[in-house]
Amino acid sequence: MENKKYKILFVCLGNICRSPSAHGIMESLIDKNNLSDHFLIDSAGTYAGHSGELPDSRMRAHASKRGYKLTHRSRPVSSQDFEEFDMIIAMDDSNYNNLKRLAPDLESEAKIYRMMDYSQSLDYDHVPDPYYSGAEGFEIVLDLLEDACGNLLKELREDLEI
Repeated sequence: MENKKYKILFVCLGNICRSPSAHGIMESLIDKNNLSDHFLIDSAGTYAGHSGELPDSRMRAHASKRGYKLTHRSRPVSSQDFEEFDMIIAMDDSNYNNLKRLAPDLESEAKIYRMMDYSQSLDYDHVPDPYYSGAEGFEIVLDLLEDACGNLLKELREDLEI
């Protein structure tokens, strides 16, 4: 991996709760492990209705309590993302299937993964959307993403030998 950053894109529906949280958690883990030279992290949504917005204020508040600062501005997934990113990670099956439909070719489709494939939680097979839930929903999302991002980084460090 000489001078090439491994690029990961996290994707949820509106890019205002789950994917920006995964983005912030993963960047925090990368920074703590002094791996910023090796990774580029971003997030996007399969729905463009929140483009340009900061993450949901409730998500930012819960993330802030854990030391994460979510400053990413929402954006939709673009066709260029399939060229630019090495991994595109969906928060649930609906977004996974939407990404598969958006993929321009089989090579791009092979870059799409499910976030919960990296989690050790047996209680969830997807990262639930906390938008219409109370405080507990946001905490569950953060718990799941901390687990999955930690395992993802561990796996990538082994695979990329860094």
